[in-house]
Amino acid sequence: MNSHVVIGFGPAGAATARLLAERGHSVKVVTASGRAPEPGIEHVALDARDSGRLTEVARDAAALYNCASPPYHRWAAEWPALAASLCTAAEATGAVLVMLGNLYGYGPVDVPMTEDLPLAATGPKGRVRAAVWERARALHEQGRVKAVEVRASDFFGPGVTDGGHLAGRVLPPLLRGKPVSTLGDPDAPHSWTYLPDVARALAEAAGDERAWGRAWHAPTGPALSVREMTRRLADEAGTGPVAVRGLPPAVLAVGGLFSPLLRELKEIRYQFDRPFVVDAGAWETAFGVRATPVDEQVKATVAWWRERLAAGR
Repeated sequence: MNSHVVIGFGPAGAATARLLAERGHSVKVVTASGRAPEPGIEHVALDARDSGRLTEVARDAAALYNCASPPYHRWAAEWPALAASLCTAAEATGAVLVMLGNLYGYGPVDVPMTEDLPLAATGPKGRVRAAVWERARALHEQGRVKAVEVRASDFFGPGVTDGGHLAGRVLPPLLRGKPVSTLGDPDAPHSWTYLPDVARALAEAAGDERAWGRAWHAPTGPALSVREMTRRLADEAGTGPVAVRGLPPAVLAVGGLFSPLLRELKEIRYQFDRPFVVDAGAWETAFGVRATPVDEQVKATVAWWRERLAAGR
């Protein structure tokens, strides 16, 4: 089977679908609204929570990649139905279920995160993400599906425009030489996962049986603070030193009165108030693949954003 189905067409879904198409695979992308086709990619409009229709789309697929996520403030309500549909489709078709995960499930920890840490999240978003993987893992252990999860930290790189960190909050003002603001402590070490590395890890996990049945951390470079990443980005952009300011908790509290997204950030503020460090050594050891060097990440990201802003997008 040379067909692959990608759920979601945000930054990770788009990068994964296009990488698979570049490698010669036939790719279907499932989103609620659909899109016009592009080389090697067919876009299908359907609600991925409809397990019957999703199963039909994935009938001849080698792998089913979940890169979709409900709106942030509706995770607890909507993730269970999406996860159930994904597992049903994977079981019915035999496609490998490749899940893009994050690090919320560990909850607050004081050590570099490895995959053997317990999923001990204390907040609702962390608990629901942990439950999504535990369901798929249990079905894998029962022999009903083939499942793997690839966990990433905050996305960074070409194609990433949303989020309140290096993407939407830092890069646009930085490229204009203006001060930037960030959540939490701007000097706390933080892991950033380069989007092309995420796509490559998802594709490799689908095709290598050694990866199945467990969670992995995507290749991720050394942890760098927002201030240090801002300095590197400003140096590459030639915009000179840029001031970096942490947003006071009171600002977020007031903003949360009007914005569901800002309200939900309270649960994960710990990720920016102190070191938040990913250990991707297990993937590097098993598959011999390391993260793209940070200098290359920075160069490609600044070039992509310059082109985007020049086009008025």
